[in-house]
Amino acid sequence: PGAVLATNTSTLDVDEIASATQRPDSVIGMHFFSPANVMRLLEVVRGKKSAKDVVATAMSVGRRIAKVPVCVGVCYGFVGNRMLHQRGREAEKLILEGALPHEVDRVLTDFGFPMGPFAMGDLAGLDVGWRIRKGKGVKSAVADRICELGRFGQKTGAGYFRYEKGDRTPIPDPDVEKIIVEVASEMGITRRKISEDEILARLLYPMVNEGAKILEEKIAIRASDIDVIWVYGYGWPVYRGGPMFWADQVGLKTIRDRMQEWQRTQGDVWKPADLLSRLAREGKTFTGA
Repeated sequence: PGAVLATNTSTLDVDEIASATQRPDSVIGMHFFSPANVMRLLEVVRGKKSAKDVVATAMSVGRRIAKVPVCVGVCYGFVGNRMLHQRGREAEKLILEGALPHEVDRVLTDFGFPMGPFAMGDLAGLDVGWRIRKGKGVKSAVADRICELGRFGQKTGAGYFRYEKGDRTPIPDPDVEKIIVEVASEMGITRRKISEDEILARLLYPMVNEGAKILEEKIAIRASDIDVIWVYGYGWPVYRGGPMFWADQVGLKTIRDRMQEWQRTQGDVWKPADLLSRLAREGKTFTGA
């Protein structure tokens, strides 16, 4: 009695874990970010039955070990990874439609990120996501084709990029471009030139929209919590303030209107969240809501 059971899971349901115990009020999530000795973010995941003193204990422990703890609710991927998934989905679509991995990555590094989604995938190891997808029966056309060739990223010397021995610098690979063009052709996609402006909007607007849903569902308490998560856990450039603050600067009406244009041509995956639509209509902001 009195001990806290904390799980470091990045995807498992904290409430389900708690339900297997006799003290569900003592169960909580403490999601550290890799590499844990470098990344300062700590998502403290409060379950439906997590006691207030247990939440307070987890937050206190996080601060004592020099982390930046943010309290979030239970959902798949919690806050950070749930939003990251939206960016990853759109990155894959962009390369099928005409962009190349180094072009997508360059747009984000120019924005201020330390690396883009494809270099990040190579660093983490493409085989990790491949195994998860196969277990769930989910496909990712380009990534799967690359993995089938044994290209798992930096550890094999090739992934979305190729790497010289002993050097982590990503080098664009014509073989990957051929794979992308082949897959796009098989899927009946006509490739085109995509502007840097469109690449940036299509990578970041889905994240903002998912952030709005997270606020609607009360998974995050406030927009600034989402911003802290992205600055300290995912390399969002500090001077841009975080995705929700950035969206306020761009203008929520601007984001909503462009998403509605894409919704008409690409479907409801671009449907603006209710909160985003309401704030845009009322001329309000996430950080001032």
